Amino acid sequence: MRLRICHVINPRMNESDEESRMAVTFNHTIIAAKDRVESARFYCEPFELDEAPSWGLFTNGQLDGGVLLQFAEPPVDSQMRHYAFLVDDELFDRAYRRLCERGIEHWADPQLTRPGRINTEHGGRGVCFRDPAGHALEMITRPYL
Repeated sequence: MRLRICHVINPRMNESDEESRMAVTFNHTIIAAKDRVESARFYCEPFELDEAPSWGLFTNGQLDGGVLLQFAEPPVDSQMRHYAFLVDDELFDRAYRRLCERGIEHWADPQLTRPGRINTEHGGRGVCFRDPAGHALEMITRPYL
């Protein structure tokens, strides 16, 4: 998964500041898990994520470009979150096959109204499913924008 780099625009910047500004990239996110090792494994297997060193309260997976997915077990209940992953067609085929082989319930839409199918919207393919903690995952082959 590759993230597009954008620049922070500050209306108070002068021309010399603009030359030295830093590109903004996404570095990491913490994903609440009931079992952090199980959740990390759940993401790493279908998405073929690189193993990353883990420490303290975190079990980590790493996306292309170094973005960390850090799984932790918070002491309180967490609300469901939605995470979307942009993958190429070959990885989509492999990951979707793994989902089906493991009997993971999936849907063609984020509203979870079209079970057991993929969608072909936005010029690509997509599928939605839930991780062990109940978070909604979406795998797409073409970005929405």
